Parts: sequence; C-alpha cells; structure tokens
Amino acid sequence: MPVDVPVPSLRTPERPPIPGLPDELVELHLHVGGAVAPHILWAMAHEQGFKLPTKDFFEFVDIVSSNPDKVKSLEDYLRILHEWTEKIQSSPHAIERAIYEIFAKEFRGAKVHTMELRFNPMKRNLGGERDLDHIIHAALRGLDRACLEYGITGGLIFCLAREFDADLNEIIVEKAIRYRARGVVGIDLAGTEKNNLELQPATVERFAGLFAMAREAGLKTTCHTGETPHTDASGVIAAVRRLKVDRIGHGIRAAYSDEAMKILREEDVVLEICPTSNLHTRAVSGMDELAHVLRTLRTNGVKFTINTDATYMLGTDLRREVELLTTSGILSAEDVAWCFQNAKDALFVESR
Repeated sequence: MPVDVPVPSLRTPERPPIPGLPDELVELHLHVGGAVAPHILWAMAHEQGFKLPTKDFFEFVDIVSSNPDKVKSLEDYLRILHEWTEKIQSSPHAIERAIYEIFAKEFRGAKVHTMELRFNPMKRNLGGERDLDHIIHAALRGLDRACLEYGITGGLIFCLAREFDADLNEIIVEKAIRYRARGVVGIDLAGTEKNNLELQPATVERFAGLFAMAREAGLKTTCHTGETPHTDASGVIAAVRRLKVDRIGHGIRAAYSDEAMKILREEDVVLEICPTSNLHTRAVSGMDELAHVLRTLRTNGVKFTINTDATYMLGTDLRREVELLTTSGILSAEDVAWCFQNAKDALFVESR
C-alpha cells in the first residue's frame, strides 16, 4: 500500500500578494556593502586570509548587521560598512561574487527584475594596493553573469565620497565614463553630511564640475542628502540647483521645506526612500514621522520610490519594505503602484 510522503518543493515559496505591487519589481538604491549575505562574507574573508575579530560565525553575523541597539546614527551605520563589509569585498574575486550574489538573490527572493546597484570601487582596492580597473572589470563580470543567468536587467552606480580628495573623486568619475558602455549607468555622492560640503563655496564647484562631466558623458546622477535629523533641506536644494541631479538618495528633510518640495516637483527629481534604513539611522524618529514624511511628499506631488539601501545588513528585502508601509497604513495600493511606476520612469539603466 503506497505511503503518502510529502515532497518538499525547491522553489522559493510564493509570498502573499501585496495590493498595488507589480509582478516585476524595480530597486534603485542598494549598496553592495550592505547586501551580501553574512555566510558569503564569512567565506570571502576566509578565502582571502582576512583576519576577523571573532572565530564564531554567529558573532560575525552580529558584527556585519544593523540593529537599533547598536546603530543610533548614520555614522554608526556607515561604520559597519567601512570597517568590515567593504574590506572583505576588496579583491576582484570578492567583488565579482558579491555583485553576482546580490542580483541573483534579490531576483530569487523578492522578484526584483531590474536593479541598480551602487558602490565605491576605490573603497574596494585597499587604498591603491589593488588595481582599480581589475576591481571594476570584476564587478561588471558579476553583473553580466547574473543578468545572463536570470534574464534580469541591471546597472552599476559608482559612488563618490564626501571625505575623498578632489582628485580621487575625479578618478571615479573618469572610470564611470570609461565603463559606461559596459554597464555603469550613473554616479552618486555618498557619505555623512556633517560638514555640508555641497554648501561650502570652496567645494560646490568641485562637485558641480564632476557631476557636469558625468552628465556630458551620458551618465545619470544621484546624491545622498537630507538623511540625518541634524541637517535641513538645504542639501536637497543644493543637490538639485547646483549638482543638477536626476534623483536624490533619501531626501527625508525635503518634507519639512516648502521650497525644497517645490524645487523637486518643478525639476521632476525623484527621491529614493529607504524606510528601514531611515528608521535605523534615525533619519526619522519612528513610524509616525515616516508616515508624516511620505504623506507630505505625496500630497505635495513630490515623486518618491521604495528601496532597501542594505538588504542583509538591515534584514530586509524590497517586498518587506513595501509590507512595512502598507501594513502600517502609510501607503495604499494606489500609492504602491505609483511608487513603482516612479521607479520604472526614473531608471538610469535605460540610458545604456
């Protein structure tokens, strides 16, 4: 007599539908440093003979993850990236695997069909010990392999660093231009805004010149700004008026400035909102303020998108970000559909 034996499925389990969510998701704002699974980082570190602060894997997971007890500011959040994940990813083999694994995992786990992944290649060459072009070629191989195997679409965004000297940022822009035909679709400006560099006359022209150089070469532009409670909307305004960006990473503080919202609306600049990240870094004080920010932007006609910023580091993915906003009543099904149409319309990868 036959015995009924359950046969486990190897397919990724179907997740409950979310009203308004399209079948094929678009992610615009995700950092390589925060999106590689801890077990893969662990393997990379051991492959390279990288000395870790612990021999216990689960302690290592805590080191490369964010939580509200450990992360109380953007600086705390960035410290995890700079001290550990970026260093572990600092070889051609490691960055190739990192980028391949991120694209593949986000497609398999959350059905992200189109994604723009960002990183600073100069923070992956160990201060010049590794050849920068080898790092970039490896990253592009990881991108090509993932897109070929899974039938997805992706592009890379190179991050400039606020803390870098001008000549280093210029090299990154030159590399982005050189590899534009291979899959680099834009540049970003990242790092803490403690010194509000874009607002200082001595440095405005430097960043504006680099962004103009990128635009003239056919690259798109974005900029991290307005993501900390101690800043105001002046960084958002400067990014639009002086850097002439296409999109803005985070831009939370714009919701507190009629002038900033007016400029964003008139110039059709799209905000890349990352809900869980903004909660962890205290860009917003909690869900109530997040709700206020998003509803204010929506009411004032400022376009925004939903993104993750750092999937594994924050224990999230794109579907979870949407669920956070819908189950809390912050966004309706119509709002969700609108956000993902904004993301589709604001893609840089289409300019390839």
